[in-house]
Amino acid sequence: MRFKFSGSLLIAMSACLLSATARKAFAQYLDYPQPVGKVQPLQSPDIPSWMTLDMELRGRTEGQTSIDYMSGNAQVYELTRVHGGIKVRPTKWMTAYLQFHDTHALGLPLQYVAANMRDTFDFRQAYLDFHVKHVSVFAGRQELKFGDERLVGISDWTNVSRTFDGFDARIGDKNRIDLFSASVVAIYPTALDMHTGGLNFHGAYGSINSWIPHTTVEPYVFVKAMPHVVSQQGSNGTETEVTPGIRVSDNMPGGFDYTVEGVLQRGGYANDSIHAGAAYGKAGYTSASMPWKPRIQGEYDYATGNPHKNPERISTFDQQYPSSHNAFGLVDLFGWQNIQQSRVNLSLTPTAHLTVLIQEEFLEVASKKDGVYSGSGSEFVKPPTGGFATDNIGHGFDASMKYVYHQYFVVNAGVGHFSPGELMRANAHGAPLTISYLCFTYRFKLNRESEPAR
Repeated sequence: MRFKFSGSLLIAMSACLLSATARKAFAQYLDYPQPVGKVQPLQSPDIPSWMTLDMELRGRTEGQTSIDYMSGNAQVYELTRVHGGIKVRPTKWMTAYLQFHDTHALGLPLQYVAANMRDTFDFRQAYLDFHVKHVSVFAGRQELKFGDERLVGISDWTNVSRTFDGFDARIGDKNRIDLFSASVVAIYPTALDMHTGGLNFHGAYGSINSWIPHTTVEPYVFVKAMPHVVSQQGSNGTETEVTPGIRVSDNMPGGFDYTVEGVLQRGGYANDSIHAGAAYGKAGYTSASMPWKPRIQGEYDYATGNPHKNPERISTFDQQYPSSHNAFGLVDLFGWQNIQQSRVNLSLTPTAHLTVLIQEEFLEVASKKDGVYSGSGSEFVKPPTGGFATDNIGHGFDASMKYVYHQYFVVNAGVGHFSPGELMRANAHGAPLTISYLCFTYRFKLNRESEPAR
């Protein structure tokens, strides 16, 4: 692993927040923007006791120096997002929730606006929650997020965060399991969002917290069943992809912690077979007794690529539906497919409400015969005949900070720089990219009195 620190000041953030009604994930990805700050509770005697209203307002100014890797193609734009929801509790055993979103990319030319940047007023969530003791069944449009969200998450950093249509049965409390069957919701900026086809993504995700002290063990299996795909040979067929894996995290005595996750993929893709896998590990140390409570962490990520040694085998890892912001740097150019990463970061907490993160990452392809993949999973740099001459994608340096003002108002800012390596420069993607952002978020909920524990 190659690590080196460069210096630079960061102002910046890492936290753009989940909806006020988002269900708690099994575990938090410390390097991913988290729901920092509290939801301000507001009361009104005009609100029925069985109803709660919530709202999230977020604005993020971004600037990029070389969109589409074109030198001099700098753009500054404003991403706006509004989430509004209503929760009703008609009975003790059922809750209904409806949420809309309205998102825009102001000042950015339309040819550069991605699908996850804008969506004019649409339904983001609409589900029923049937619950009794430690069993809940969610039916409808909802969030699904597990573990570090490296495989299944809502991608909250994007302006249009992800949801799923389907069913999720959550069983247990401290030790629990999710059993779900769903389909990801496709975003249509000027029409109603909807999923395509039937339910094609299924899984079981467990979280075991009581077996080993200070340790969480999360075994899981996901199944993707797509009705129509085209193989490498051009044959039509179906896809059945099975993804078993396990994630283990431990907060050890003395300020040490670690997280490891390993994943396999097997199955069929029309007349091709699937043989892929991925893993990552990170270990950190926090000194609670030193000023600013410094925490240093090292990380290594790997996902297989396709060496094309067997024409009937697919070995490019499928990253599923991740929350990929800051998984491979703040510039968010790369996905967990055909990639290797070595990363080191340092976080500081000067005050209780201020967190600073500085990091550097080094990126390489796992297979020179396979392409470079974006955070959305698409291949944006194709290998030439015979493969790339080098595996060096490049390296990045990031600095970010988040500050919570008066508990409820969150200010986030950050800067990330990617320096292309020889692989990118030799394949028409050699322009260095710097991205900077400034983000403000405020959330509140409104009801007659304190909301019931449920």
